[in-house]
Amino acid sequence: MFTNFPFFPQQASEQAAQVDAVYFFLVAVAGFFGLLIALLVVAFAVKFHRKREDQVGYAIHGSIALELLWTIIPLGITMVMFVWGAQLFFHLTRPPKGAMEIYVVGKQWMWKVQHMDGAREINELHVPVGRPVKLIMGSEDVIHSFFIPDFRVKADVIPGRYNTMWFTASQPGRYHIFCTQYCGTKHSAMIGWVTAMAPAEYQAWLGGGSASGSMADAGAKLFQDLACSTCHLENGQGRGPVLRGAFGKQVDLEGGATAVMDDAYVRESILRPTAKVVRGFQPIMPPFQGLVSEEQLLQLIAYVKSLGTSQGPALPGQPATQTPAGQPGAAPGAPGDTGRPSGAGRPSGSGSGN
Repeated sequence: MFTNFPFFPQQASEQAAQVDAVYFFLVAVAGFFGLLIALLVVAFAVKFHRKREDQVGYAIHGSIALELLWTIIPLGITMVMFVWGAQLFFHLTRPPKGAMEIYVVGKQWMWKVQHMDGAREINELHVPVGRPVKLIMGSEDVIHSFFIPDFRVKADVIPGRYNTMWFTASQPGRYHIFCTQYCGTKHSAMIGWVTAMAPAEYQAWLGGGSASGSMADAGAKLFQDLACSTCHLENGQGRGPVLRGAFGKQVDLEGGATAVMDDAYVRESILRPTAKVVRGFQPIMPPFQGLVSEEQLLQLIAYVKSLGTSQGPALPGQPATQTPAGQPGAAPGAPGDTGRPSGAGRPSGSGSGN
């Protein structure tokens, strides 16, 4: 009768065993001391209860040894909990370099998935076994929460920003996805499945996916359709900054502040270009809030990432040229720039965008 309701989810990711170890340690410590205290309360109540109406209790003046004992032991146990939990937290929140990136968009009441090669899924997520997978997640409407119980990973999906989480599937199978943040009348129906596949099977599945090109290809088309390429010139002479090799670099802002050009920075530069005005550029770029969808933003971000280094692919409609030595590199602006955009920038220092 209860075969479909296991007491504990299976361990289907490399992180699951680590999370379970911390969890069961906390349960064991809490259970042990809870039971110990309950037994002592009963034992002391029986042994030291008042036996006569006129009986006077013993005066207790304290014990330094006991005070130290029940201070040092709990302190040591809680420090073990803290250090162990902190190490696991840092591990779970820092994807390894080279992790496969997949974009996830939450929307009432579905999960939309975009693979970097262009494949798209609704309420399904296909991943290879044994390879770290990094999910970059955003919401189109309200707060959601992406939870895979068998992988022991969960992260809030929030409008207006990107959250990430990562995992490494350890065995093939199908595993439930749940939204664990109440998001409206059909919240309980916002579920999906992760399909973990052997690497060869995953490549075969991927090969039969979208024929429309990768996310970067779609972003490159958007970049040209929105006239971004008329300002972001490879030679650095355009009204917009050079994009090649800028992703992941530090950007100098007006007022002396700096920012790292990551997914969130590119998104903000497109939607609200005056939020972070880059040094040397005027805040004249129009905002694109409400003019591009979340999926289009992800495609543009994928395209900017694909530019990579100065030896990467050329911008649409431009020859593949390397940024001249001494020419400042720059972080991205946004589609349809009409001047030197504030949301775009140059990495700190000079020379080939480094």
